[in-house]
Amino acid sequence: MAAEAGGEEEEAARESAARPAAGPALWRLPEELLLLICSYLDMRALGRLAQVCRWLRRFTSCDLLWRRIARASLNSGFTRLGTDLMTSVPVKERVKVSQNWRLGRCREAILLKWRCSQMPWMQLEDDSLYISQANFILAYQFRPDGASLNRRPLGVFAGHDEDVCHFVLANSHIISAGGDGKIGVHKIHSTFTVKYSAHEQEVNCVDCKGGIIVSGSRDRTAKVWPLASGRLGQCLHTIQTEDRVWSIAISPLLSSFVTGTACCGHFSPLRIWDLNSGQLMTHLGSDFPPGAGVLDVMYESPFTLLSCGYDTYVRYWDLRTSVRKCVMEWEEPHDSTLYCLQTDGNHLLATGSSYYGVVRLWDRRQRACLHAFPLTSTPLSSPVYCLRLTTKHLYAALSYNLHVLDFQNP
Repeated sequence: MAAEAGGEEEEAARESAARPAAGPALWRLPEELLLLICSYLDMRALGRLAQVCRWLRRFTSCDLLWRRIARASLNSGFTRLGTDLMTSVPVKERVKVSQNWRLGRCREAILLKWRCSQMPWMQLEDDSLYISQANFILAYQFRPDGASLNRRPLGVFAGHDEDVCHFVLANSHIISAGGDGKIGVHKIHSTFTVKYSAHEQEVNCVDCKGGIIVSGSRDRTAKVWPLASGRLGQCLHTIQTEDRVWSIAISPLLSSFVTGTACCGHFSPLRIWDLNSGQLMTHLGSDFPPGAGVLDVMYESPFTLLSCGYDTYVRYWDLRTSVRKCVMEWEEPHDSTLYCLQTDGNHLLATGSSYYGVVRLWDRRQRACLHAFPLTSTPLSSPVYCLRLTTKHLYAALSYNLHVLDFQNP
């Protein structure tokens, strides 16, 4: 009897969600034509249409109707070229959360605390968070809500004699840069760890793509290394940058890499080098003031990149137009150094400032800051050393805490 009752309920639900037999002639049009008509509706109109009946609620939830709206929204999982990075999540649901990013609606929480002041770096991969603390790296698993962590680490990766300055995830490896002048290579799913002397002073930054590691150091050099297990520690190229290297990134084309330096010389702090030969290809910009060091740089595509640093600006460069001048820039309104940046690959930009743990959100179609979130009070003023974001959360690493801004459940 229970099975029969359950079957009757399912049948009733199917009938209620079916296309209405009576009503306006509009509902009798082919679904392809209805999709075309509804594609001209904005978000509010689609929401109102969904309230008419169950069938229209189902129909207006179609991903095709929300793609155009999502591509114009903040942090909805679509890149500037329209690539969907989160196909498993309905587009309509992502657009809903996107409105919280636009309006600055979020709930702040602290995920981790530590007793001593740190300069942490972090990376996200699937449902795991990796964060450096002193001379080791901890791996944590997110709980299903994404706004909390399982307290017991999944893994601990050690090997440096001094603090970990920077690290990246690549090919199931963690490649770490240490204050001891060494590079560490750790396999994520095994106990394999190798470290080798790379620079005469601390290694400030590292990147890895396509089986190639690049590193930058305070000793005014950048170096290129292979990731292949039989060739670890064999330097392919040593580049004399004549300035301390604070940031580094490999191009998605794997043909070049960019270095961000301290800007203490008579040349641009942003220079692009050939990955195969180590030769200088070009430098970016011509109007950097002395001391305008670049603390973070990232490629967004093979031809576009973003940079930030001591001169309080975020700059957007397009190598197809000009290497002398950026195509867009955003100024930190309180004249603070910008330690780090992150982007959704489309319209959203997030930056971390040097004072009071201020995280700022920017709509890249506008000059002015969209929202600011101070994560520390005056006695505990801290830079934001690292930022990471998903479509639902933003994570910020400060001197004493790891913060999360939850935009899914504000």
